Amino acid sequence: MSIQRKVTYWENPGKEHTQETLRIALEGARDRGINTVIISSTTGYTALEAVKVFKDSGVKLVIVTHATGYREKGVQMMPNEVRSKLLDEGCIVITCTDVLTGAVSVGISRQRPEKTGSLEARLPWIVPPPNVIVANTLRMFSQGVKVCAEVAMMAVDCNAVPSGSRLIVVAGSHAGADTAMVLEAAESSRIRDLKLHEILCKPL
Repeated sequence: MSIQRKVTYWENPGKEHTQETLRIALEGARDRGINTVIISSTTGYTALEAVKVFKDSGVKLVIVTHATGYREKGVQMMPNEVRSKLLDEGCIVITCTDVLTGAVSVGISRQRPEKTGSLEARLPWIVPPPNVIVANTLRMFSQGVKVCAEVAMMAVDCNAVPSGSRLIVVAGSHAGADTAMVLEAAESSRIRDLKLHEILCKPL
């Protein structure tokens, strides 16, 4: 027995695919009886667009932001007024450590110590940590595929969605949305239980 599904491939990644990606995600949720969609959103643009597309659909939206301090120390990139608006619209909004591109292991490699003395006896950073290896492997498919897997684990870690639940996840390539996937979510501590089932759309 086989299942035939339609996949949409964009010639180039980009924000201009946001509305169509969200529409594809909504259609995919309806076709598969999925009632929860995770939206990756940095500043809130994609999340607010998702609210419009999914309005009155009955689908629960879980919005996952970057961790505070991701780009600038102490700064949360989603403004408080946007978060409040999303909460008023019935969305769940979570912020936690980016499990593939954040955490202590990534911080150590990004945040170099000040050169206060001779570095001759210090070992270079030779082997990247496992989460960086996983992130870069998923990026071979696309940036959005990496983010879809990442935010799904973050949502489970924050108890916003149950471990093992079948979801649609929407993400993008640095701005907007251009990737949508069907997956089975899992905690970051049980990453081997994460299953990437289907790609609905992504950039070539």
